[in-house]
Amino acid sequence: MRWWGSAAGWCRAVYVAGFAEGTAAHVVDLVRGGLDAYESFPYAPVRALFLALVVLDPLVVLLLLRAPVAGVAAGALVMTLDLAANLTANAADIAATPARTLPGMTPLLLFGAFVLATARPLTRSPRGRTPARALPEAKPTP
Repeated sequence: MRWWGSAAGWCRAVYVAGFAEGTAAHVVDLVRGGLDAYESFPYAPVRALFLALVVLDPLVVLLLLRAPVAGVAAGALVMTLDLAANLTANAADIAATPARTLPGMTPLLLFGAFVLATARPLTRSPRGRTPARALPEAKPTP
């Protein structure tokens, strides 16, 4: 987007770094705990989502690098689900001991807020421009 200038590329880099870190965190959890890594969380859909993030997070990174607009949209969807699942799974701990629980969730909450605040402007089509031109093109690999 012309009105975003170089900020669009910078935002995409932040997205890639955040989803790559999320991938690493979920892979580490899976290696340490296997398929039961999230058994302490109360709801099966939450546990299933956390396992699925091992695939979804790197898929978002790939989309961000190959199809930036689709990557931003997919990233917003994945972050919405991730935030909802984390807040649901940790609701009792947040209510009981917020000073202990929230500091560990702060990076996720900040990254989620960043993604959700920037996703729509990055995928919109101002003044008739196509969304495909909204973000800088990924360079093809040789």
